[in-house]
Amino acid sequence: MMRRNSIVLLLAVLLALTVACTNKKSQNPLANVGSKQPDKVLFDRSMDAMKHNRFDVARMTLQTLINTYPDSEYIARAKLAVADSWYAEGGTTAMAQAEIEYKDFRTFFPNMPEAAEAQLKVANIHYQEMEKPDRDFTHAMRAEEEYRALIQEYPDSKLVPLAKQRLREVQEVLAEREFQVGRFYYLRLSYPAAIARLKTLVERYPLYSGVDEALFLIGQSYEHEIDIVRKNPHTNEAIKSSMIEELTKEAAKAYDQIITRYPAMYRGLDAKARLEALHQPVPRPTRAALDQNKREEASRQESGTLTNMLNGFEKHPDVAKASRVGEPPMVDPDPVTPMGVVRDLTKAGLGLGGDNKLTAQPINGKVAPNDPAPRSDTGTAPADSSAAATADQSTPQGTTAAELKPNVADPNELKPNVAADPNALPPPQQNNELDMSNGTPSSASAGTSSKDTEMADISSSKKKKKKGLMKLNPF
Repeated sequence: MMRRNSIVLLLAVLLALTVACTNKKSQNPLANVGSKQPDKVLFDRSMDAMKHNRFDVARMTLQTLINTYPDSEYIARAKLAVADSWYAEGGTTAMAQAEIEYKDFRTFFPNMPEAAEAQLKVANIHYQEMEKPDRDFTHAMRAEEEYRALIQEYPDSKLVPLAKQRLREVQEVLAEREFQVGRFYYLRLSYPAAIARLKTLVERYPLYSGVDEALFLIGQSYEHEIDIVRKNPHTNEAIKSSMIEELTKEAAKAYDQIITRYPAMYRGLDAKARLEALHQPVPRPTRAALDQNKREEASRQESGTLTNMLNGFEKHPDVAKASRVGEPPMVDPDPVTPMGVVRDLTKAGLGLGGDNKLTAQPINGKVAPNDPAPRSDTGTAPADSSAAATADQSTPQGTTAAELKPNVADPNELKPNVAADPNALPPPQQNNELDMSNGTPSSASAGTSSKDTEMADISSSKKKKKKGLMKLNPF
């Protein structure tokens, strides 16, 4: 019995030694190829260290693998794992180093499937560091650039849908920043600057959740310019008429775009009312445009109560309102500048000359010598004052300036072409809109037409809650 047990024990030892001394290659599921023991051991040790958050040990082990076995099939995975270790560690310094490592991986292994993953993580680094629209937008711009690079360079990657959604969210933040700056200029009566900012926004970010509000402010800015031109007493009537006509066309373009491209959004009825007040035709949206805009609006989300309460304490922006459908723009058009806005008007022959130069015309009459300032205890100015010497011959004798009143209606004054309807929607409660002195424009005519019925049907799908005034901080 003892002898039999000794034989069984000896056979077991020999079997163990045979298995230990075998030269069979180990299969690595990551590399998908056979590998000998040393480089596999190093790679497995590094993965175990990363699993236990020992990132320094993992990087040292991976670097040993890279330097000792430069021809190993684990080299690509090791380089990517080094970047992943920095990415998992977190922190500003670690994220910056992770971006460098991911870009090195793309440089050395551009054709591997993991290259798209490396590019996505580079974009995610800036996405996670992105701040609110009224703060530093450097990371938002970088994130937009990196997501676009992924979509363009790896169009067949399975990561493209995720990159497109992240890109739409980033562009929502950038568009919100442009809107706040444009509205800042609008409230401070800098209308060319407001038009330039808002036009740039509309062209660059057509999926922005407040694009209809931006277009409406563009139209309002042009209407305020009309009011300024109309009240200018020093402008020739022919020039004034030409300028008002051109400004009216530009305002109508903005309102038209709301109805034809964004008919399901909040400002649809307001745009219709303004076009009627400006005596401009009201277009009809196509069924395709209406369906597209409805899908965009339905895909947006509303932030929860807790999110709104904590929003003031958060560093990162709320991107719930970003659209979940639609193709995000991949190329930025040239920005519109305030000088470009003025130049476009002057090219139309609005009295400033085709070369965009102002001209001066001499006034007939002699310039009177300077007179001393009138005293407060005297009833009238000196008889030889320059004002009396250069008085307008058309002014009746003995008439004071306070008694002068226009006796002819302004032929360029715009009036609504519809009667006031007591059941019409009230105008937007916005203290910076153009105040029409000839009555509040109505959103419905006296007789119900097919166009009014269609706009009423469209308005039923709009948001019930009006946007409030937002805090402005363009910096």
